[in-house]
Amino acid sequence: GSVYGAAEDVARVAQQVLQDGGFEAWHKPGVALDELLAFAPEALLVVTSTTGMGELPGNIQNLYYALRDRFPAWSGLPGAVIALGDSSYDVFCGGGEQMRELLLELGVREVLPMLRLDASESVTPETDAEPWLTDFIAALHG
Repeated sequence: GSVYGAAEDVARVAQQVLQDGGFEAWHKPGVALDELLAFAPEALLVVTSTTGMGELPGNIQNLYYALRDRFPAWSGLPGAVIALGDSSYDVFCGGGEQMRELLLELGVREVLPMLRLDASESVTPETDAEPWLTDFIAALHG
């Protein structure tokens, strides 16, 4: 989920890092739940920014509501969330928190704590995410 493109940049880097780590990674902004289910993920990484008063961006809201309404059987599916936000706002990484809570309700097994990337501290979130992504790959292989 992205408003100005930073989360999409992070997702593109994540896709490349995961592919370099031996995974078949797939990234699609605004993906529909049926498309995601057709891909049959063996692990899930959600990258989303936060907008407004801590909400999910518009291009990921349909996926969020579809997940909430259809409740796919993802019990034990390994996954994690990368959240982008700005700590100068009242709600920091609220979009990521919403997605993380829903994934946990769906039974996704969080293999790493959510990464919070702060726009007030960095202008290169895609680079800042790389060490965490390396740990994510190690957790998936482990």
